[in-house]
Amino acid sequence: MNLKTGKEEIVYLLTQVFEKYERITGNEVRRNTNRKNYEEIAKMLSEISNRLPVTAETLGHEEYAPDRNKNNLSYPNLRYDITGGQIKDACNGMVSNPRSFLVDACYIYLYGVGRKRFEENPVDTNLVEEQTLQNGLNTQKTPGIFGPGFWRIAAIVLFICFLSLAFYTYRASDKLQTITDDMKIGVYQPTPAEVNQLVGTWLVYIGSPQARRSEKNRYHQVVTNVIDVRFKDGYFVFKRYGANFNHKGYMQFESKDIVSVHSYVSNDRDTVESPRLSLMRLDDKKKYQSVISASWNFDTGEYNDVIGIREVYIKQSNFGSTKEILNTIENSSCKCKIIRLDEGSKQRNYYLKNILLDSLPDKTLRALLDENSILLRNPDSTVVIGNTHGRS
Repeated sequence: MNLKTGKEEIVYLLTQVFEKYERITGNEVRRNTNRKNYEEIAKMLSEISNRLPVTAETLGHEEYAPDRNKNNLSYPNLRYDITGGQIKDACNGMVSNPRSFLVDACYIYLYGVGRKRFEENPVDTNLVEEQTLQNGLNTQKTPGIFGPGFWRIAAIVLFICFLSLAFYTYRASDKLQTITDDMKIGVYQPTPAEVNQLVGTWLVYIGSPQARRSEKNRYHQVVTNVIDVRFKDGYFVFKRYGANFNHKGYMQFESKDIVSVHSYVSNDRDTVESPRLSLMRLDDKKKYQSVISASWNFDTGEYNDVIGIREVYIKQSNFGSTKEILNTIENSSCKCKIIRLDEGSKQRNYYLKNILLDSLPDKTLRALLDENSILLRNPDSTVVIGNTHGRS
């Protein structure tokens, strides 16, 4: 058997690569003409292609000469690096003779072996050229319903279906593009350094309990949250653990170092509850990242109101995973929500609850979170209790 080659082969391979990548990571590959959309796939395949000079015998592909470049060993400067632009052109059918190391990398990612060994035992018949049987063909015309008239009608019906599907796909794509353009979604593509700067686990301090009219002991109260941020196709999704309820939402870079944050209370209903909108200016030279938010005081009943508030983000981890700890004696004793950060070799617990601002040892942090950090929707000197009112 002969395998397909050139444009037909690489388009099919990359289509399968995208689908496998999406299944494994949960990240959708936006398949348009923006080469940056393909960079994560390119880097993943480059990890395979740069090992090709030493894997010919074990993985069954052609021999590749070692990379003699010793000056620049970073992506995308290695000899067998694959770029987002190369993948964009190849998957859109613009490459008739794709690079052999790109083809082998796709085979290894999909089937665990290189192209040569795959050809010996092709487990995916879609990559095998169609063979026309020259002998033993029944050249007699089939009478009855499967005569020439039937196939002519079938061809017309299929053509109409194809046109309808193409029109529907075009309209859906055009509508999505209009929404994307109008709402400025994904206009700025963050660099890998910017992605690493935002992804991870953050500890957040918020002074919103000070604005809760129904809470008698609200003087200088702050609450802690934990936010787990993950990168997904040019923007970021996150889960925010609160002391009483959780939020979820998304972030995106609007421009260099400027991040917008959109979240709402997690619930099982198809509704948006307590939307929160924030702007962050990232500064990796500072420990405390001040974020300005249009939020809520999360008070009871009619006292629940919109407030403007400063929140303070502190990065805890770049790669750890988080989970909520439930039904333990520790939960009962601390009367709080416990979030565990797992970084493989070590674990840390965070105890989310209202605490006294004055108990924080850092004066800089205390100054960022006092009553001056809160802006009420309507001025009211009795809601946020300052020093002039004493402790209640």
